[in-house]
Amino acid sequence: MMNNNGIIAVEGYPFIAGSAVLTIVLAVSAVRFSSPSLAVLAAVLLLLTLFVLSFFRNPERTPPGAGNSVVAPADGRVIVAERVADTPLGCEALKISIFMSVFNVHVNRAPLDGTVIDISYHSGSFFDARDRRASCENERNAVVLETASGVRIAFVQIAGLIARRIICYPKAGDVLQRGARYGLIRFGSRVDVYLPVDVEPLVKPGDTTIAGETVLGRIG
Repeated sequence: MMNNNGIIAVEGYPFIAGSAVLTIVLAVSAVRFSSPSLAVLAAVLLLLTLFVLSFFRNPERTPPGAGNSVVAPADGRVIVAERVADTPLGCEALKISIFMSVFNVHVNRAPLDGTVIDISYHSGSFFDARDRRASCENERNAVVLETASGVRIAFVQIAGLIARRIICYPKAGDVLQRGARYGLIRFGSRVDVYLPVDVEPLVKPGDTTIAGETVLGRIG
């Protein structure tokens, strides 16, 4: 599994380098030709470069509490916290959905310690990630994780209206640690988490989450 522990996610390097090079070229050209128009374009590209740099930031996070505390897989805002019947676990589960705007950190983190027993990718539509249809109709990638005690949970990266690239590092059989980086989505989307129905949610719609730190609920 990819080691992505730098302060900037490696997937962002091409985007950052490309926009930075264009900014430098335009800035040098603006000076050389004394062109206000090129100077304005260079300034706009500089802001774009700073935005891309911010988008791919990859801060360290420390999971709180005991190992049964399920941590948020994404930075963002809770938009769903309810029991649902149709789930990647094949049974009724507590579903917690987190919406990520383009201003959130987009590196995703494992909610619990456990072994990846299944990964399933589904192509699909690109509805706004806040749309209820996104969970079952959008392009998505689901990971099913089993803990040492045999509890299974699932977490699903979902593409949105703008996001068109889902990245997931682990493969079936890999062992994940709670709070560890496991993927990301470009550029802004949603992650759904499915937990056993007996888990009491500790977040509600409208709450803000921090990946790897905000506790969504506790197993057992």
